Amino acid sequence: MKRLHVVVLSASLYLSGVSATIADEVISQEGDTTVGSGFGAGTGVIVGGALGGPAGALLGAGVGLLIGSGVQSATGLEGRAYKVRSSAGEERVVRSPSEEFAIGQQVEVSGRRPYAITP
Repeated sequence: MKRLHVVVLSASLYLSGVSATIADEVISQEGDTTVGSGFGAGTGVIVGGALGGPAGALLGAGVGLLIGSGVQSATGLEGRAYKVRSSAGEERVVRSPSEEFAIGQQVEVSGRRPYAITP
C-alpha cells in the first residue's frame, strides 16, 4: 500500500510540472468589438437588402460591420481580448468578457477562452 502512495505522489508531482510548462502566457490586452461588428453587419444586411436586393445586402453587411465596430469603440463599450503565446511559440487572440488578466500571467486556453491557472 505504501508503494502505491509513492507512485501516486510521484505521478502527481510530475504532472503538475508538465501542466506548468504547457501554460500559455498573456502578451497583451486588446479591445474586442466582435459584438458591435456582428450587430452592425446584421443590421446592414437587413437595410441593404431592403434597399438594393442581394448586392445591397452584401454591401450593407460590409458597411454595417465597419460602422458597428467603430460605434462600439467610440462609446467605450469594447470587450477584452488577450493575445497569448503558447509554449510552442504560437500567438493567438482569445476573448475574455468576464475575467481580467495581467500581462505575463500564465493562463490555460480552452477553446477560445483563457482561464487563470491556480497554483
